[in-house]
Amino acid sequence: MRTLETTNMSESGSEFILLGFPCRRDIQVLLFVIFSLIYLLTLMGNTSITCAVWSSRKLHTPMYILLANFSFLEICYVSSDVPKMLANIISQTKSISYARCLLQFYFFFSMCAAEGLFLSVMSFDRFLAICRPLHYSTIMTYPLCAWLVVFCWAGGFLWLLTPLTLISQVPFCGPNTIDHFLCDLAPLLALSCASVSGITLICGIISSLIIFLTFPYILGTYICVLSVVLEIPPGSGRHKAFSTCASHLAVVRLFYGSVMVMYVSPGSVDYPGMHKFVTLFYALATPFFNPPIYNFRNKDMKEALKKIMNVLFWEMSKGFKS
Repeated sequence: MRTLETTNMSESGSEFILLGFPCRRDIQVLLFVIFSLIYLLTLMGNTSITCAVWSSRKLHTPMYILLANFSFLEICYVSSDVPKMLANIISQTKSISYARCLLQFYFFFSMCAAEGLFLSVMSFDRFLAICRPLHYSTIMTYPLCAWLVVFCWAGGFLWLLTPLTLISQVPFCGPNTIDHFLCDLAPLLALSCASVSGITLICGIISSLIIFLTFPYILGTYICVLSVVLEIPPGSGRHKAFSTCASHLAVVRLFYGSVMVMYVSPGSVDYPGMHKFVTLFYALATPFFNPPIYNFRNKDMKEALKKIMNVLFWEMSKGFKS
């Protein structure tokens, strides 16, 4: 194991070693292929949603504008850690610089916070559309939608400024091997050569706040939404309303289920390797499942995607003919 015995990494620009998935070489190659395939499909799926929304005038509504931004967020989210993880799987050094480690931590968890905010805003949109349909167009205007989008993006990145500032002041002068595939908070602070109990507490409170502020709100809005949906007579829009809400709730369950296991009930991931598995789930699997969840249940989205595919096939056929 490589160590930096007396040097402060923040001053020397030294490196951490991301241990990743230590296993046989053939298993690492298999993991590289599987994760690469999931990553590419995630990019394709979320890009298709973003393009479908912006190319179809029919989808230029607040609900789909929020969905397009959410899908673009998923592209940034999964790209903040997976490319480095893939590079380290096939690399012998598996190193990451001190500055890049802090940036990876900041961008990954900022977009994680932004995802929680977007899910909250999307639940607010569905609450207005189903519980206050007569007032929806006067409340959820395009200017308000734009402000909500800015709030989600800016809020996520501002939320992590304090943890980033605190961690950047921590001296790292001991072992430099992080037993993870990304720069997560706990394994990173475990390498500090100073007491970090205060920083751990503050960062834990900040992480928990974003969960306990957004998840109860989402849960409350969907209890109201489902109570209204169940009162709608069958065959008069009930299926469409329920389908839209079910898609959103499936994404909420995927995201918050894994995040809460990790940060709200940390004792449940004390088994060897479980910490990495749970992180891998919400870092890679959740963005992967979002496009099929939304596409398979949404008729308007499927029609927009069909039009895009027809245009692509038409352009490709013209290219082959020429």
